[in-house]
Amino acid sequence: MSPHHVLLYALPLLLAASLTEAAVLSRHQPGRYDWKAYRVSMFDLAGRQLLNLLPLSVASAVFAVVWPHRLTTITLDSIWSFLLLFIGEEFFYYWYHRAAHRVRWFWATHAVHHSPGQLNLASAYRLGWTGKLTGTALFFAPLVWIGFPPQTVLLTLALNLLYQFWLHATWIPRLGWLEYVLNTPSAHRVHHASNLDYLDANFGGVLIVFDRLFGTYAAEREDQPCRYGLVKPVDGHRLFEVEFHVWRDIWRDLRGAHRLRDVAGYLLRPPGWRPDGPGETTEELRYRQKNAAAP
Repeated sequence: MSPHHVLLYALPLLLAASLTEAAVLSRHQPGRYDWKAYRVSMFDLAGRQLLNLLPLSVASAVFAVVWPHRLTTITLDSIWSFLLLFIGEEFFYYWYHRAAHRVRWFWATHAVHHSPGQLNLASAYRLGWTGKLTGTALFFAPLVWIGFPPQTVLLTLALNLLYQFWLHATWIPRLGWLEYVLNTPSAHRVHHASNLDYLDANFGGVLIVFDRLFGTYAAEREDQPCRYGLVKPVDGHRLFEVEFHVWRDIWRDLRGAHRLRDVAGYLLRPPGWRPDGPGETTEELRYRQKNAAAP
């Protein structure tokens, strides 16, 4: 079964779950559920399904080059090969997701997912239309190189993304000791928060262990309620603004760049980087906050 078919077959259940959540939340909190943002997320999903019909995936080209040069061929005929694939996929997903926040080229697509001002199950669909063209498959190419078939790698990634659907619920509490091992709704609420203390944290897919290992884990705090959306909010009700606002800003900056290293910086450095003085990267914003709080 292809990754596309897995996601397609699961779609009716996911749509039903998000619509049920929307109806329940709207009933208990009249007027507070953002139905306009829900509509944008559905249009994002529909547009992505249409784009999937086109042969525009960089992954196909990357894996077609890597697969003939694989070290061996690994078949999923033992618990150890399954475990190796799962851990390997989690490891490389962590680094892909971290790069999606720390490299502006990848952030241009991923920012779409973080644009809603509310976190809910419908926001899980809002993934952007340009992901297949930015080269994220390069992060998973090592799994193909060591011997896992490309379709197996992509199928595992699809299952990883399916797991993350329920993480977008704000009504699920902390889950005790599972918070030390798994990516949970609590951990993912922090990931989606635009509070300065929460930025660039909790990049795991199914597991949270790599965040703990590499120092990017942040726990949800009662004294710091999560504020969702982007640091610089975008109008989450305008579909094309949501989809392309970062790409538009990148194009504007590239047109004004005068040096090759500035071009590289605008594409490959963190969002908010500026070549001519203090910018608005996470580190610079935190530095200013620290100095402003100092006596």
